[in-house]
Amino acid sequence: MKQKIIIITPVPEMIQSFLSHTMARKAIELDIVDLQIFNLRDYSNGKYRQIDDTPFGGGPGMVMMAKPLFKALDDAIDKLDGIEGLNVLFPSPQGKIWNQKIAQDYTKVEKLVVICGHYKGIDQRVIDKYVTDEYSIGDFVMSCGEIPAMMMIDSIVRLQPGVLNDSESSKTDTFSSELLDTPFYTQPREIKGMRVPKVLLSGNHGLIKSWKENQRIEVTKLKRPDIWKKYNNNLE
Repeated sequence: MKQKIIIITPVPEMIQSFLSHTMARKAIELDIVDLQIFNLRDYSNGKYRQIDDTPFGGGPGMVMMAKPLFKALDDAIDKLDGIEGLNVLFPSPQGKIWNQKIAQDYTKVEKLVVICGHYKGIDQRVIDKYVTDEYSIGDFVMSCGEIPAMMMIDSIVRLQPGVLNDSESSKTDTFSSELLDTPFYTQPREIKGMRVPKVLLSGNHGLIKSWKENQRIEVTKLKRPDIWKKYNNNLE
C-alpha cells in the first residue's frame, strides 16, 4: 500500500523545507508515500488571499476561515478519490496526546489529510464536517500548526516498511517497546577520560544483551518513573 498524504497549510515553505531534510524525502523518492502540499491561500479570494478573520461574539485573536478550508478539503478529497477510508487529522491542544502506538496505527491509513492551524484555531464547522481525529503533542500551545503536523507525519512515515535502512531499528526505539532505550556509544573508545563500557567491547553477545536490558530498566527507573510504574503494573 502506498500511503497518500495531503498537507493543507498557509506556509508551504515550512513543509517543503521539512521534507528536504527528513526520512519523508526518502519515502517519497522510493514511492512508498505520495505527499502533496496544498497552499491554503490558493483557495482564498481577494487581493490579499485572506484566510483569517475576527471571531463572532468578540474576543481577542483571529480564526482561520471556513470557506478556504472547505475548498481545500474538497479538492483534497477529490484528488484522493473520495472520502472512503480517509482520515483528516487536525493537530490541536484539545486533542488526545500523540504517541508511538498512534503513529504505528497511522501507518495503516491509506489516505490522510493534515490541516495546519494558525491563530486561535480554525472555524469549528470545519472540525464538525471533516476532521476525524484531533491530536496534541503536549500540554502547551505553539504559534503554528506546521510544527506538530510535521512531527506527527515524520513519526508515521519513518515506520513505513522500506523507509529505514534497518527495519529492526524502529522496533527498539524508545516508546516502541515498554521501556526506554539503552545508552549508545561509538568511536572513539575514550574521550575526555570517559571510556566505553568494557562489556560493549567484549564481543560476548549474551553479556551485551543482558547489559542492555539492565540499562533499559535503570534508565527508565531514573528518567521516566511513570513508564516504569506502568511497566511493572503490566507484569503483575
